[in-house]
Amino acid sequence: MLGDHDSIATLAVSDLARSRQFYEGVLGIQPRRDGPEGVVYGAGSSSFLVYPSSYAGTNKATAISFQVDAGDFADEIQGLRAKGIEFQTFEAEGLAWSDGVASYGDYQSAWFEDPDGNILNVETSGQ
Repeated sequence: MLGDHDSIATLAVSDLARSRQFYEGVLGIQPRRDGPEGVVYGAGSSSFLVYPSSYAGTNKATAISFQVDAGDFADEIQGLRAKGIEFQTFEAEGLAWSDGVASYGDYQSAWFEDPDGNILNVETSGQ
């Protein structure tokens, strides 16, 4: 069954070189491997594929979420801001916003876009 196997997120991009600059240079994520299909990045124990496609940026929902320990969340957000990341806000029931960061209960979350408009998220892992 599929539930017995690992899965990875996939992000379509229009310019792989520009995306590498963003994911490696701005976000500081290291590639695990390059292949003809694109670049596989490692994030904790998970992976995601960034690959060239004419459909880049057409997903208007969150494409990938990075789970960050609550104690490290503020530093991660500050580091992203220092690299020019601008956070999005939107209307959603139950979210309280402060300077681009949403709070709901004990959790915090912030959304931003990569150069192709893929929506990325940083959220507290709740651990």
